Amino acid sequence: MKNYMVEQSVFAHFFTTSTTSAPLWLIIRLYLGYEWLMAGLDKIMNPMWFGTGAGAAIKGFINGAIGKTICAATVSACHPDVQMWYASFLQSAVLPHVTLWSNAIAVGETLVGLGLIVGLFTGIAAFFGFFMNLNFLLAGTVSVNPILLVLALPLILARRVAGYWGLDRYARPFIRRILSSRGRM
Repeated sequence: MKNYMVEQSVFAHFFTTSTTSAPLWLIIRLYLGYEWLMAGLDKIMNPMWFGTGAGAAIKGFINGAIGKTICAATVSACHPDVQMWYASFLQSAVLPHVTLWSNAIAVGETLVGLGLIVGLFTGIAAFFGFFMNLNFLLAGTVSVNPILLVLALPLILARRVAGYWGLDRYARPFIRRILSSRGRM
């Protein structure tokens, strides 16, 4: 087997490989985790978002997003807040299953928050947070979503170091040992 060496800039090495940057990632992780956890817990405690009767809140959210596909008559060049392809996805895939989606969003936000706070599967948690933020932005909701999206992306890239001051520090070697022992069988 041939070994190849790839050089990395000092900047990239510091932020994505060096454990010296772990305190920075801890602060970002805790902020993102807190935001996601609070959003998820708010939804779990709200019967309009979570439980067997859930779906009322997301139905209103989706109908609002679909309403943002129309431009005012006075605008000559129309650039709606929500693109037609995404509105079509919301109408055909989400609206028929609002209870399922509502529960999934509430639980997903909570799990992303917990994963980021304790630093377990940090890259995966940041990815799913990024993905949810992207979908919220595509649905025309700005709020804090651009900030969370921009912070999640470097957290995904620095996943090896971002969880160093967290449970990833112990889980990654454990999982690596398990996977390598299964490969020897």
